[in-house]
Amino acid sequence: MPELPEVETMCRGISPIVGCEIERVELPPCHCRPITMEPSAAHLNRRLQGRRVTSIQRRGKRVMLCFDDQSRLVIEPRMTGLVLLADPPDPDHLRLRIQFRSPSNRSTTRSRSIPTEMLVWDRRGLGTIRWMSESDYLEKVDSRLGPDAMCITAEQLRGNLANSKRPIKVALLDQSVVAGIGNLYAAEILFLAGVDPRTRCDRLTKPQWERIHPAITLVLQDAINHEGSTLSDGTYRNALNDPGNYQNMHRVYDRENLACPRCVDGVVRRIVQAHRATFFCPGCQRKSGRHPSVSNQTAT
Repeated sequence: MPELPEVETMCRGISPIVGCEIERVELPPCHCRPITMEPSAAHLNRRLQGRRVTSIQRRGKRVMLCFDDQSRLVIEPRMTGLVLLADPPDPDHLRLRIQFRSPSNRSTTRSRSIPTEMLVWDRRGLGTIRWMSESDYLEKVDSRLGPDAMCITAEQLRGNLANSKRPIKVALLDQSVVAGIGNLYAAEILFLAGVDPRTRCDRLTKPQWERIHPAITLVLQDAINHEGSTLSDGTYRNALNDPGNYQNMHRVYDRENLACPRCVDGVVRRIVQAHRATFFCPGCQRKSGRHPSVSNQTAT
């Protein structure tokens, strides 16, 4: 956490900075665990001062500020990172401040609200901030990630995983196979698809594969529409420091021992896979691959 929907929400939330010129990059005082930053904040300030943000892009779970020389600032929030245009949840975990020049064109100012700064906040300090040339990005980031979860085709998904002996839930977390899916949404995707998360990839049937791919798109798009999931710790917030809403739509994640929302007698179970909690309904998600009515499920 954050996963693809939360990072996509961050990217959309900071889109007003596109076209803005960077005035200064600052490292605020912080007595907590230092975040990984390459190069240093002082070096970033020299590199980025005067540059204009040409676009905001997302790659998997990364937010990217792109510039006219094809370089980019790659921000990976990891567990507790946020990218904000509003005041952060607290000042103690503020990691980076990027200030923008005030626009000289008054008509532009009247037509839209121009941000004065963008903030990177991280409670646990596990995230990373890296300025990268285009060649560095392609070599060190892009080439190591699989197709984006919102773009991957059914053929790519099955082709990349069909021979794997890993459980399907664990395999979906492999960013080199499909980029953007994390623990929460993997559980929700497999529930919607009616697939037991313990099933080995090489034992999945063709109908199961045919259900998994559209479930990926349905779950992730629905979560994006609801601006992501803010869990019980309250850490995730959108760019305006507001919570997401998709946590109210969760079917199985963090619902251990609660009634299954789909079948009559099912109860959500919690197991551990690859040191991560997995939530599923044994009644709906069968290893046999058969499940009535899964095909007409929609993400609501």
